[in-house]
Amino acid sequence: MTENEAIKELEASIDLAKMCTQNYERKNEIQGYEMAIKPILFNTEMVRAILDGRKTCTRRLVSSRQFLGMLPDKCKNAAPDEFLKGKRMMFKPYCDMTDAELIMTAYKAPYQPGDTLYVRETWERFECWKCEGDERGNCPKEPKKSVLYKTCGCYMYRATDEIYGDAKWHPSIHMPKEAARIWLKVTDVRVERLQDITADSIRNEGLSSLAVHCGDMEIALKEWENLWNSTIKKSDIDRYGWDANPWVWIIEFERCEKPKGV
Repeated sequence: MTENEAIKELEASIDLAKMCTQNYERKNEIQGYEMAIKPILFNTEMVRAILDGRKTCTRRLVSSRQFLGMLPDKCKNAAPDEFLKGKRMMFKPYCDMTDAELIMTAYKAPYQPGDTLYVRETWERFECWKCEGDERGNCPKEPKKSVLYKTCGCYMYRATDEIYGDAKWHPSIHMPKEAARIWLKVTDVRVERLQDITADSIRNEGLSSLAVHCGDMEIALKEWENLWNSTIKKSDIDRYGWDANPWVWIIEFERCEKPKGV
């Protein structure tokens, strides 16, 4: 490396260090953050865990698309591991951060403390004229069925309801905000490696097997590994599966009421 190249790379490292320091300071100013209302998807099993009060957190991948800064010339992409291992790590003495802190400052989490989330789940809308339901959502044909009444019909959810006849479930990604029955308040956001999960964290993720309750960490980890891998596309397993040990956001939340005016 020539002297000019070394100077150029050092300047890039210093600039990135400044960016990290500024981002780190901004992340500590939570009071100035404007609350956002955002959707979040959960599968049927995890919806049931939330309704039961067993699930209070979720893990989501740290994506290169969430990178906030400019990459040095020799950086191949903005993947977290690529970001951490490159020569841009020369800036670390300037900001004295751990790898997790660097990820927190250089990447934008999908959710922030204070955000309100509405859960998108597998759903169906059953028009009341078909079942002659009353204004409270009581269905005379299926009196045991609990539904949420709307002026245009009843919203039903795969996690708790059954549908009949020619009705079909709709994917969670297509669920409109007005159909949401579960609202969450984000209480904390942090980042760690996937395999750093603890027994308590597995329990907070909603797993309720005997191994989890008995503290059999070996079996509980295997169950968590299987659950995580089931959410990853087969083509992405090598990059984002359990064995790859990717960086993940840990989003902690609590149940809340639907905000007024939403």
